[in-house]
Amino acid sequence: MIRPLRGAAALLAATALSGCAVAHMSMPKLGGFGFGQDKAPAPAGPLKLAPGQWAQARSDVPADPEIRFGALPNGMRYAIRKQSIPAGQAALRLRFDAGSLQETDAQAGLAHFLEHMAFNGSKNVPEGDMVKILERLGLAFGADTNASTDLDETVYKLDLPRTDAETLDTSLMLLREAAGNLTIDQAAVDRERGVVLSEERARDNPASRVYRARQAFLLKDQLPPRRDPIGKVEVLQNAPAGLIKDYYQHYYRPERAVLVAAGDFDLDAMEARIKAKFGDWQATGPAGPDPVLGPVAPRGPEARLVIEAGAPLSLQLAWIHGPDTNPDSIAKRRSDLIEYLGFQVLNRRFSTLSRAADPPFLGAGAFKRDEYDAAELTMVTVNAEASRWKDALTAADQEQRRAIRFGVRQDELDREIEEVRANIKADAAGAATRTPGQLANEIAGSLSDNDVVTNPAQDAVFFEQSVKGLKAAEVSAALKAAFTGDGPLIFMTSPKEIAGGEPALLSALDASRKLEVTPPTGATAVAWPYETFGAPGKVAISKDVTDLDTTFVTFENGVRLTIKPTHFKDDEVLVRVNVGGGRVDMPRDHQSGAWAASTYVEGGLAKISAEDMERVLARRVYGAQFSIGDDAFVFSGGTRPDDLDIQLQVLAAYVAEPGWRPEAFARLKTAGKTFHDQYESTDSGVLSRDLGGLLRSGDERWVFPSRAQIADAKLSELKDEISPAIASGPIEVVIVGDVTVEKATELVAATFGALPQRAAPTPADPAKRQVAFPAGVATPVQRTHKGRADQAIGYLAWPTTGFFANPQKARDTAVMGEVLELRLIDELRETQGATYSPQVSYNHSMVWPTWGYVSANVEIPPEKLPAFFADVRKIAADMRTKDISPDELERAKKPRIDQFEKARETNGYWLNELSGAQADPRRLDATRAILPGTERVTIADVRRAAQDVLVDDRMWMLEVKPGK
Repeated sequence: MIRPLRGAAALLAATALSGCAVAHMSMPKLGGFGFGQDKAPAPAGPLKLAPGQWAQARSDVPADPEIRFGALPNGMRYAIRKQSIPAGQAALRLRFDAGSLQETDAQAGLAHFLEHMAFNGSKNVPEGDMVKILERLGLAFGADTNASTDLDETVYKLDLPRTDAETLDTSLMLLREAAGNLTIDQAAVDRERGVVLSEERARDNPASRVYRARQAFLLKDQLPPRRDPIGKVEVLQNAPAGLIKDYYQHYYRPERAVLVAAGDFDLDAMEARIKAKFGDWQATGPAGPDPVLGPVAPRGPEARLVIEAGAPLSLQLAWIHGPDTNPDSIAKRRSDLIEYLGFQVLNRRFSTLSRAADPPFLGAGAFKRDEYDAAELTMVTVNAEASRWKDALTAADQEQRRAIRFGVRQDELDREIEEVRANIKADAAGAATRTPGQLANEIAGSLSDNDVVTNPAQDAVFFEQSVKGLKAAEVSAALKAAFTGDGPLIFMTSPKEIAGGEPALLSALDASRKLEVTPPTGATAVAWPYETFGAPGKVAISKDVTDLDTTFVTFENGVRLTIKPTHFKDDEVLVRVNVGGGRVDMPRDHQSGAWAASTYVEGGLAKISAEDMERVLARRVYGAQFSIGDDAFVFSGGTRPDDLDIQLQVLAAYVAEPGWRPEAFARLKTAGKTFHDQYESTDSGVLSRDLGGLLRSGDERWVFPSRAQIADAKLSELKDEISPAIASGPIEVVIVGDVTVEKATELVAATFGALPQRAAPTPADPAKRQVAFPAGVATPVQRTHKGRADQAIGYLAWPTTGFFANPQKARDTAVMGEVLELRLIDELRETQGATYSPQVSYNHSMVWPTWGYVSANVEIPPEKLPAFFADVRKIAADMRTKDISPDELERAKKPRIDQFEKARETNGYWLNELSGAQADPRRLDATRAILPGTERVTIADVRRAAQDVLVDDRMWMLEVKPGK
């Protein structure tokens, strides 16, 4: 796969319509301050390190002492860290300091192509065997076995479900094969072309086209915009194996490689394994040159307008600077932190504007980012209604200039410091229980910028010393300095032409810049009004479920509480509140308001707005999300033990006194004017929009609203639809994490237990629980999209039943689905090279008694759709009539079992599994049986499941093809 390009997340964040509309920036690197302060600052210089050298050798920032850093004589580096929580798991990352920037024009896309070839044959592993070997070890392809290519790096990832000698040795052997022993056979390359071209098709969408156009405009005449990792189609179609081998030999070299290992293993033994596996690796031929990125071009007033029908209107004001190539240092980190705090103040002001009664834009955010050492960009990015682009541009420009001219206020700065402090403290408290995958990703993620890896405890010390006595004037100066450089340049994407084109953009900005800005107004003092909900409730019933280490509590007011204390992650507590009946109690013949559910939380509370709540609770860690589930309206959040009181107060207030302010709903309706254009711009968009309703025979509880329904929607309709159930329906609170039963019971008693009497859960009307799966079809149902002419999706599904109709049969069918996916991958990806990602899904509902399915889908050129359906029919017939092999059964079952075992070591898994268990104890039995039930599935069970489910005349088919 190709890793999402850096900076894209910050741009997308500005479109947020629920919660704060700030474009949240990545936190700057922290840590190190207070350790080794007597050292002189590291000298300025290029970021490139010597072979075998780690960043801390050139920095006054001390590295995390729990990580063992090393290097082999051949120049390969390694970083290993022991982490025994969860027990028996590990994560490996093999990173190469080479990506698409290292390609020549003739090799455009071959760095990513090479990543694919790493799974297609090497000196000691025949083509097609690598993935199968990993599956036999319990690694699921995609979930545990993956790789990514960016402009400046390629990373191979293995997440290991166990750390026995066989698993560790085999995994390291496979990475060693990828590093230096690939065969890159011409026939294998030719077979893989279709897979890579399928990925190119799937990733060519409005967002990616806009990103490429923006980079080309901002990084004018520089290399990064010419090195999109997916490459050029003509190269992918025709490049010989020799060109890929050339890149491989030039850049897959020990001095460019870093192996990261984190997990439950002995450090000395792991270090010995790495030396034994990689010590003999020697590069072949001369090293490839480093890329010439090109200078930052001088820029005058410039604008670029891109018309993209499937994209919402967005615009950026950008200031471009030369790259900062100084090594990581304490001084640099403090400077970055101060600048970050300034951006956060400005973003909070943008959020206030977006939440106004008549906002000039839907969302906006400011940030600074590095562009692969080619340049640094400071950007203000804005999303707005197409007809109001001038208002959006003017408001964003003036707010940015207001911040530069008048600076930030001390109270604004203090608020941001408190919020960052709360999150840093939470990170430090939970540091000991970070997963091996998290640790490995943190280390690997530091390598692109040659940053020193520090731990959360170091970060906390550094932060406190950096902000001690920090004044608004220093932050104001840093924010002002960030907006220097050439600019502002204007880049705008619009779904339609605008009058005057690019000159109109420059004219609008010039007109705005002639307007005087006034000082910002101070914030009004506000207090948190939901500390008490009345007399604490009393416990009526308490019951222990000892084998699951869970306690069930019922309060006198009818509220039920489920508590599971865990030690999976220190300082993490997850809370879920289920209220009423969710979709079960919603009308099936009336368009659902679920599409607008995000506006519930953004509407705030009766006594305080969402914005003021964020301000008054800045020093506390809590979450507030709302969604409409199949059998409940769901409120949820994540916190730490010290803030569980606030977390429960927030969620109880949203249940008892929602604010229903209209501004958030109006903003979503405005954005909704382009929802269908965005969905229809790609085949995958049409599928995601329409599939829910289609698989339920048009039941309006799942049908996405039409353009007219979005335009005509009223907040009062959503309120009338869900408020009665939330106001009086049964309440179930589920708490999982670092908490005691006694503390959770006490805090829930003071919040949900203090609410007025709630109805007891009662069985829903059976008629409401009926959902019809569509009947089989002889020819596929048709949907069209407006994207590329070679983009299409084939989808098919067979009906099953609800889970509780036969739980063991549902588990048999799930394993059968895994085998079906193995067969599809082998046929469509490995043999035919027709597609990037054939997928199989299965669902046996615990809510809808007669509804479930097994499905298969593929992204493929339209002319190959008939062959896809024929291939699936052929595979299904073979599975009905013949037994699968023992190896297939093992490769289907083992990753699934290991995924469950890994999931059971997380709080999120138990939050979901225990939800609804008090009202329906069958869920507990299902949880207990998932592992033994999967383990007992046999070859005969898989064949029977195929005979029962994969029946041709029950197969429902869908094609999403380009429109005329």
